[in-house]
Amino acid sequence: MTYRPPPRCTDPAAQEHTAAHRRSPSERACATLGNDDCWHIDVRNLPPPAPLVAILRHVDGQGHDGRTLIVHHDRDPVLLYAELAQRGWVADAIDAEPGEVCLCLRPEVP
Repeated sequence: MTYRPPPRCTDPAAQEHTAAHRRSPSERACATLGNDDCWHIDVRNLPPPAPLVAILRHVDGQGHDGRTLIVHHDRDPVLLYAELAQRGWVADAIDAEPGEVCLCLRPEVP
């Protein structure tokens, strides 16, 4: 019996799904605009420092649009607060489900 590789998948959705899993964790954790007109980013289950990198990438790249960023995390991102302060941003805790930490990030208003 001769080995034959499986046929190549030509479904664009499947190819995008596979390509997404080849990206680094911080690249996979991208923010989406919610119905509440806030950006949301889910960094739960990402290994450090991927959550910090993903959050700061959004703050640095999209933070100028004036919208709030809601972070869904599985732990308190202690190292994030100093980075936000350097960028002129603040973080407020939001009520969340047990085992989840939710933060509301926004530019500090002078």
